Amino acid sequence: MDLKEIQNLIKFVAKSGASEVKLETGDVKITIKTGSDDKETTIVQQVPMGGQQLQQMPAQQQAPAQQTAPQEAAPAAEEKQAADDDSKYITIKSPIIGTFYRKPSPDKPTFVEVGDSVKEGDVLCIIEAMKLFNEIESEVSGKIVKVLVDDSSPVEFDQPLYLVDPS
Repeated sequence: MDLKEIQNLIKFVAKSGASEVKLETGDVKITIKTGSDDKETTIVQQVPMGGQQLQQMPAQQQAPAQQTAPQEAAPAAEEKQAADDDSKYITIKSPIIGTFYRKPSPDKPTFVEVGDSVKEGDVLCIIEAMKLFNEIESEVSGKIVKVLVDDSSPVEFDQPLYLVDPS
């Protein structure tokens, strides 16, 4: 059973509403638990990465009370410009849920830094999932523009990790 099949199975179980599914095929045993029986809900919120988002929050909270157009237009223009700048880059996303590591071990240097050139197949990071360390390889050749996740941080499936300039 490969990683994609396991990920699809997890998504299917989550959508089905089942609280636990056990699957045994040959030498592979998988147990997927989606929550407890007492219907406890866990809410996970993503913490803003940059200070820019934190500075915009008070302006957005004040805007309804003051109703001033310049305060509302400036953050929107900045966000649109940032989105346009990022659109020319390729986003490398996490293929699995786990803990993101930029180094092969604490005493070694990072795999890649901002400004480094990478080729398709180069190792960019490691994601630890259930005590297994999975090397994440670059899908494209180019230059690392931005690292979007802090070292030793938890990552979700399909969460952006790096921005790469393919030119």
